[in-house]
Amino acid sequence: MEYQNIIIKPLYTEKMSILQESQRKYAFQVSQSANKIEIKKAVQKKFDVEVEKVATMNRRGKFRQMTVRSGGRVIRTSGRKSSWKRAIVTLKDGFSIDLMGGEVSG
Repeated sequence: MEYQNIIIKPLYTEKMSILQESQRKYAFQVSQSANKIEIKKAVQKKFDVEVEKVATMNRRGKFRQMTVRSGGRVIRTSGRKSSWKRAIVTLKDGFSIDLMGGEVSG
């Protein structure tokens, strides 16, 4: 599996920005079939950094209800958002990733 297909997108939240500054941890949405070794290689190759540790978690998609108006009639339908996988990558000392600017320092 190529690294372009493993890392789907970076996850940037308030909690993750605090972890980035204090503990060098970065979160990514990754392919559900990728394992920790593949994720580590993909991050190292894409951002040119050294990875110390990878933690993964499978997230179950939420149940959703939706109301749609169609031709004067109200249609109620329910479904589920798709499940996904999150990886939290810890970098070695001296390395960082600039997710907002796309630049890497190390």
